Amino acid sequence: MDARNHKPGHDGHGGHDRHDGHGHASPRTNEARTAHDRTYHGRKARDRTPRDTDVIVVGAGPTGLLLAGDLAEAGLGVTLLERRPATISNLTRALAVHARTLEQLDARDLADELVAGGHRVPAIRLFGDATFDATRLRSRFPFVLITPQFEVERLLERRARRAGVVFRYDSEVLGLDQDADGVTMRFRTADGLGSIRAAYAVGTDGVRSTVREALGLPFPGKSVIRSLVLADVRLSREPASPFTVAANDDAFALVGSFGDGWYRVIGWNRHRQADDDAPVGLDEVHEFTRLALGSDDDVPEVRWVSRFHSDERQVPRYRVGRVFLAGDAAHVHSPAGGQGMNTGLQDAANLSWKLAAVLRGHSPDSLLDSYQTERHPVGRQVLRSSGALIRLALLHTAPGRAVRTLAARLVNHLRPLSGHAIRLVSGIGIAYPAGPGAHPLAGRRAPDIHLADGSRLYALLRQGTFVLLTPADEPGIPHTPPSKEDSPRPAAGRVITASWRSGRRTALLVRPDGYIAWATDATAPAARAAALRSALLHWTGAAPEDGDSIGTGRPASLTPPAHAADTPGDC
Repeated sequence: MDARNHKPGHDGHGGHDRHDGHGHASPRTNEARTAHDRTYHGRKARDRTPRDTDVIVVGAGPTGLLLAGDLAEAGLGVTLLERRPATISNLTRALAVHARTLEQLDARDLADELVAGGHRVPAIRLFGDATFDATRLRSRFPFVLITPQFEVERLLERRARRAGVVFRYDSEVLGLDQDADGVTMRFRTADGLGSIRAAYAVGTDGVRSTVREALGLPFPGKSVIRSLVLADVRLSREPASPFTVAANDDAFALVGSFGDGWYRVIGWNRHRQADDDAPVGLDEVHEFTRLALGSDDDVPEVRWVSRFHSDERQVPRYRVGRVFLAGDAAHVHSPAGGQGMNTGLQDAANLSWKLAAVLRGHSPDSLLDSYQTERHPVGRQVLRSSGALIRLALLHTAPGRAVRTLAARLVNHLRPLSGHAIRLVSGIGIAYPAGPGAHPLAGRRAPDIHLADGSRLYALLRQGTFVLLTPADEPGIPHTPPSKEDSPRPAAGRVITASWRSGRRTALLVRPDGYIAWATDATAPAARAAALRSALLHWTGAAPEDGDSIGTGRPASLTPPAHAADTPGDC
């Protein structure tokens, strides 16, 4: 579970592991930045209004930090505006990191370090006796990781600084203006008013998003539960599990470990309903703790406490011109299932590679429309699933309890249903729509495939490019047009090639975010090569023309490519 809706401001980040941002970039980052420099300054000269940076990210929470780090590692200029001072930590912290999020972090070489400092929980109980068994997931991470949100932020901030993201704290956004060439963000600091201009901007500034308000977008929805209590407590004895959930007809409670002797308690009591600003007494925290741990002996020491309400809301549009919304700025929901931070991080992973492809001239701006197409339905699905979980937990009439008991039995005993439930909550089951005639694998998550050279797919994805997976005896990427010399050819350097360790004949093109862009099972060599070439042009763009700077060649059209003799398959 996580607590997302009670923020006094926006999705800020923890004040941990701060340094001056002059860390050493990887060779890939340096090469990408060199290529970017050769194109960016020429592009600025052609713009009617010069830009200060490529992308402005507003909000230094998990979503903003991952997005900014991805863009900077792709060689782009990124400025991150955060209204909190650098010395103030965000007190809103999630606890659960699900398998799909860990896979995304693995593709950034961050997952193993995060897992080493957290607690692996094989299953979570969400309502009644319903247990969602994560060990059934086909993933390198078949568990729920219990770790405080600030640990996720610490790793993402360190990466972003090393990649060259410019952090500007104590910067409160006041408004924005955009035109055909870019976005100007107006903000206020302790030193006065300022502005910054970029090609694109992304609001990751949480529930009370200033960017969303500046765009004039509604945030329709309703409050689903009120008078939730959050507290950070120290317990005199260690609970049997780092993650404990308990409920009865009138209340529920959760206790999750931060790993340092402190615990997050989330509780709700049907008979103690109060406004958000009502004080929370120690007796109320003790009551929730007693419910979760089943003991009266442990009177917790409290270092922080808050009362909040939880909403279900989603903005209708994730993109308005050159401005995007992600994370809690785009969608909020009940804490049931712990999907809030995870959904925001996956928003960022979906958007970052698309922004990089467009800004580096590899793809047309229309690629960015797919962010709405792919992620808005996911946000809607999370609202529905988390809402169903919290409503089941709150049922207290006799018929309601019977429904909850029946639902728990179905989840626990029907393997297809329980498997679907954990894939939904973990994010492993998320798939994106594919075009007409696409292979059945297109749009689906790529598992961490073992490769012929002993490596694995998600280690290759750390380079931030597409990965083409083919049989070992198949020729490489076709860079030469089959006929006319003036025909476009796929660009070199935008795809890494790898081979199946097994004898599988399917060819897969995997996107930088770990989803399958294209696949074919065609066996005729000419048809297979033509389909591959078409897919590469479609997804990675054409090679620059002679005399063009790197990244300024004509991007390929986003008309769906042909799929030759595609047949169903399964990764």
